[in-house]
Amino acid sequence: MIAKKVRFFLMSAVMLPAWMAAYPAWAQDAPPAEAPPAAMEAAPAEAPAEAPPVAMAEAAPAAGPNEYKVMADTIWTLVTAMLVFFMNLGFAMVESGFCRSKNTVNILSKNFIVFAISSIAFWVLGWGLMFGNGTGFIGTEGLFFVGGPDNSPMTGDAYQGAYSAIAWTTIPLLAKFFFQLVFAGTAATIVSGAVAERIKYISFIVFSFFLVGVIYPIVGHWIWGAGWLAASGMWDFAGSTVVHSVGGWAALAGVVVLGPRIGKYGANGKVNAIPGHSMTSATIGAIVLWLGWFGFNPGSTMAAAVGDMARIVVTTNTAAAAGLLAATATAWIIMGKPDLGMSINGLLAGLVGITAPCAFVSVGSSFWIGAIAGVLVVFAVLMFDKLKIDDPVGALAVHLVCGVWGTFSVGLFAQDQFIPKTTGDGLFFGGGTNLLMSQITGIVAVGAFTFILSYVIWMGIKMTLGVRVSEAEEMEGLDIGEHGQSAYPDFSVTSIPPVTGKK
Repeated sequence: MIAKKVRFFLMSAVMLPAWMAAYPAWAQDAPPAEAPPAAMEAAPAEAPAEAPPVAMAEAAPAAGPNEYKVMADTIWTLVTAMLVFFMNLGFAMVESGFCRSKNTVNILSKNFIVFAISSIAFWVLGWGLMFGNGTGFIGTEGLFFVGGPDNSPMTGDAYQGAYSAIAWTTIPLLAKFFFQLVFAGTAATIVSGAVAERIKYISFIVFSFFLVGVIYPIVGHWIWGAGWLAASGMWDFAGSTVVHSVGGWAALAGVVVLGPRIGKYGANGKVNAIPGHSMTSATIGAIVLWLGWFGFNPGSTMAAAVGDMARIVVTTNTAAAAGLLAATATAWIIMGKPDLGMSINGLLAGLVGITAPCAFVSVGSSFWIGAIAGVLVVFAVLMFDKLKIDDPVGALAVHLVCGVWGTFSVGLFAQDQFIPKTTGDGLFFGGGTNLLMSQITGIVAVGAFTFILSYVIWMGIKMTLGVRVSEAEEMEGLDIGEHGQSAYPDFSVTSIPPVTGKK
């Protein structure tokens, strides 16, 4: 831990001069500094009154408040984006731990390559569709390669003061781009877990390009790009719908097209458990994700707004803790044992549930949002199994069901003091049904659009490349069939020398 702190300090010390040196190049886009008060305009008492103009001109100008705000906002946005990037490791560990050892290389490889896929897809097209000025449905300007001026609607007066004290005008374009990129990549990792242990590697790669390049940014434009859902009054601060539900709906379409794993469901309707190979990996991954969410939610301020940052960290953590405890208790009551897998998914359920309302609710409300998510996730896992929808890691229960719940909960728990421009308080705080109906409209519209388009793409891939590995490959494991490798060669049956009977 000490070594990590030292490394962080050294990295900050190295990078800060670079940011300061680069300031003149990008400060031109920042809003002009406010005029200093009269007291600051006066010459210091010790300065001679007859100081020549030349000396004054040569003096280094004092840094204005905007310079520090730009620097603080940019550093905050990039550091929290790096925390979200680190969540790729968490997803890889959770998914591989929840699945069988014979598929570990395949799952790790998917989670490794998916961010590279996302980086290119979002750079080439996704950003323009999401944040380019255009219609209420889609972005049309600066469409390719983050081209042209900053077309993001999250600048200027459009979002000024929208979230408490947060202003969106001081972040450089590429800082915004990178922050939004790591969110796009997260949506693609959600699909990976739900379709695990039977999907072709190339098919997952192709679908990920479509998801991050087209589906995700169109939905993002509706809500975060000043699109029609934003205009209707829908709120989703950090992505319960934009990220998690989109990933969940896309995953559901893929699971429907793929079908269940061999042996998961018996002919008589019995659900056969297929245990994961490493709860150690899964638990480590869950803790990494818990940490990463402190970038995911608070970083969505995209500004170093001190009060908002601190409150969002606490609402996020409270919901996570409540979700973990509620899921553990629910599983204990229903299944007779405190199942660790359910506890892990309960933690993630609480985090997904609070993602949309984290900036709009009190700490007390965040407890109930997380606790309800923790109960929901247990029943959702059991429900999907009864419907014979095979999800090896519970991604549908966590990201789809709890993403819907988190978005819905904004209409119940939001308070005007945290969102000045909302149409009113949530239902539980005396508000009418306007906000709640806006949230429901968004949930239904995004669900229908994402599922239908994802299903069409999955079917197109099925008819061309195929989506599922052969039965023999599935039985042997995708590590050997797809990659020609084993994650644990020392423990593989094939690595044990044959017994000859001779001493």
